[in-house]
Amino acid sequence: MTRIKHKNLVAYGLVAPYWIHFSIFMAYPLIFSLILVFHKWDVYTPMQFVGLRNFVRLFQDDLFLQSLLNTLLFLLIHIPLQIVAALLFSVLLNEKIRARGFFRAAYFMPVVISGVVISLLWQQLYSQENGVLNLLLAHIGLPKIPWLISPEWAMPSIAIMATWKNVGLYIVLFLAGLQTIPSYLYEAADIDGASVWQKFRSITLPMLNPTVLLVMILSTIGGFSLFIEPYMLTGGGPMNRTLSAMLYIYKQAFYFNRMGYAATLGFFFALLILSVVLVQRKIIEQEPE
Repeated sequence: MTRIKHKNLVAYGLVAPYWIHFSIFMAYPLIFSLILVFHKWDVYTPMQFVGLRNFVRLFQDDLFLQSLLNTLLFLLIHIPLQIVAALLFSVLLNEKIRARGFFRAAYFMPVVISGVVISLLWQQLYSQENGVLNLLLAHIGLPKIPWLISPEWAMPSIAIMATWKNVGLYIVLFLAGLQTIPSYLYEAADIDGASVWQKFRSITLPMLNPTVLLVMILSTIGGFSLFIEPYMLTGGGPMNRTLSAMLYIYKQAFYFNRMGYAATLGFFFALLILSVVLVQRKIIEQEPE
């Protein structure tokens, strides 16, 4: 009996660090945020219970709607671009080419570099007068593009930058998926005289369906978490056209000290992300007729 109790104590001791970490850094903030949803709090004064007033304000806030539309625009550009680019490069890197390991590491390098560093680099590339991109456009006789100062170009520019930074991660995921496809499927297709496109459409894409779903989910979560890029490049401008959901939450919490309203925004966007992911999963996993 004593031996059993000793084993139980050892087991509890081994799982204790995880539960302590979970309680302090996940459970407590989540519960505290849920409490904040129903309160008004500016950090300096005691909390004031306001019931559902934060939710009422949510749907009357024009900037909230603008941040939501901006984030959806980012997702509409970023997710298809991310999937196409990652799938294209993964197919190429899955072939037997020279220095394949080097190219795989090179494409993954931006993923591990700080987002602040990447943002500063692209800020120079996007510079209106001396940016490399505009210098190249001027060299071939095309007009310069106001990448970050035009309301029409600012969010697409950020989407392109975010795709460049994150594509390496999804290349790795697609590579892992490609390497699980049985080679005999391609051999049978070769015997039947299938073209490269037919093999890609009939074998590669269907077999990569779970990976495509994973990439879509991760890209969606990452897109709704967009913060560093607009914070560093535009600050949410011009004309609030790059004000992302996370940047708006940050400003409400730490610029205006509206902690209760910021918590309400956070919970709303968490539910929105869950809903979008479930819809994506339903569409991707739907069996063809």
